[in-house]
Amino acid sequence: MEATGSVGEAPGGPRVLVVGGGIAGLGAAQRLCGHSAFRHLRVLEATGRAGGRIRSERSFGGVVEVGAHWIHGPSRGNPVFQLAAEYGLLGEKELSEENQLVETGGHVGLPSVSYASSGARVSLQLVAEMATLFYGLIDQTREFLHAVETPVPSVGEYLKKEIGQHVAGWTEDEETRKLKLAILNSFFNLECCVSGTHSMDLVALAPFGEYTVLPGLDCTFSKGYQGLTNCMMASLPEDTVVFEKPVKIIHWNGSFQEAAFPGETFPVSVECEDGDRFPAHHVIITVPLGFLKEHLDTFFDPPLPAEKAEAIRKIGFGTNNKIFLEFEEPFWEPDCQLIQLVWEDTSPLEDAAPALRDTWFRKLIGFVVLPSFASVHVLCGFIAGVESEFMETLSDEEVLLCLTQVLRRVTGNPRLPAPKSVLRSRWHSAPYTRGSYSYVAVGSTGGDLDLLAQPLPADGAGAQLQILFAGEATHRTFYSTTHGALLSGWREADRLLGLWAPQVQQPRPRL
Repeated sequence: MEATGSVGEAPGGPRVLVVGGGIAGLGAAQRLCGHSAFRHLRVLEATGRAGGRIRSERSFGGVVEVGAHWIHGPSRGNPVFQLAAEYGLLGEKELSEENQLVETGGHVGLPSVSYASSGARVSLQLVAEMATLFYGLIDQTREFLHAVETPVPSVGEYLKKEIGQHVAGWTEDEETRKLKLAILNSFFNLECCVSGTHSMDLVALAPFGEYTVLPGLDCTFSKGYQGLTNCMMASLPEDTVVFEKPVKIIHWNGSFQEAAFPGETFPVSVECEDGDRFPAHHVIITVPLGFLKEHLDTFFDPPLPAEKAEAIRKIGFGTNNKIFLEFEEPFWEPDCQLIQLVWEDTSPLEDAAPALRDTWFRKLIGFVVLPSFASVHVLCGFIAGVESEFMETLSDEEVLLCLTQVLRRVTGNPRLPAPKSVLRSRWHSAPYTRGSYSYVAVGSTGGDLDLLAQPLPADGAGAQLQILFAGEATHRTFYSTTHGALLSGWREADRLLGLWAPQVQQPRPRL
């Protein structure tokens, strides 16, 4: 095929389409719109709003994060933090030097209170002891990054093998040993939420250490994470983003002509669900990996090269959902930040697979106490995996009733007032998302994320950079994060700037 779309061949500059209006897509668009060579740019967004998996909703008299919750590692090396600071979206505490220097190791802080399923409180000293053991082992898993071989394929198997050896040396009575294992099981559930997976047995051990933790104490946006993507949207020329425009097929490596552009041929034609077609020289795909997995066989024409398709199949993509409960009065202490739930008859060393309907709530790690809005009191529960996906199939009433019973049981108060209302995320059911975020699954490596990020055509023959790929699942060291997604959008914009405007100074460092 003759090269089309190379420098100087497109009258008035290249036509660029960005598929997906999340932070990766908006980041790419914002970067390209800053340059005169890219006057013909459109972002096609399947839903009625921008932000993607960043989704803030007005509820309970304030703002809650249905999607991304924290800036992970808010410090100088984090572009989301830097952008939020530029837009004036963070407070003094979040911006303080002190906050930026905190090293968390990527671990969640200890609970303020730990409730057992029997209705008793668990000793926080015992919880801290198990946390030290668990996080010490998690840190050890990162040491296999450059190992020639690993003792077991997954993070979960490694943790269980090591814990089994520790258990052999425990000298307490049987009841205490069981409780310690139940606490560890709660930490396993928490780690599933962090990794966005059903089980740590699905997470590959060798590449686990490649994920990079930035310094800084994780922080939130007081007025909502979506304030960031709203600011990014507002900086784009009017009508750049086209909403309610789901894409059906990316036709590429062709020679397409459109009546609206007589005499021009385009290597790519993007066909939407409503029948509209958009010709383009370059398309940046920023859709979630879950969507790509589901539509892999139909979304690209011709199909993707076999090795890229295989990478999409192999990389993990799981579900982590939130359940918000609103209470008339708090039953927790004023300084409480995190409530842990411990199911006393569970152990990470035993595989239990009872009916989901009867046990889905046991995967819930507990609740984060949200800052009070006026006189409103809200808890935010986190739940990952198959149980999380099952929760999406239940009605609000069923979820509310079930969690009321759980809270009455663990607090030992059968008359604890039921929550006033419930709100929850359903990321697995969301048709253009199909889950929450990526992880490096057993059978895949960081190289698969790099492979996913490679533009097409792979050999560089024909039209240059027809299809580019961005999104959190294309960032080898920051996958699963908003900063990874933003950097990936900048990376792909930079590829096009390098092609069309190589002399231009890039406005931001490539991190």
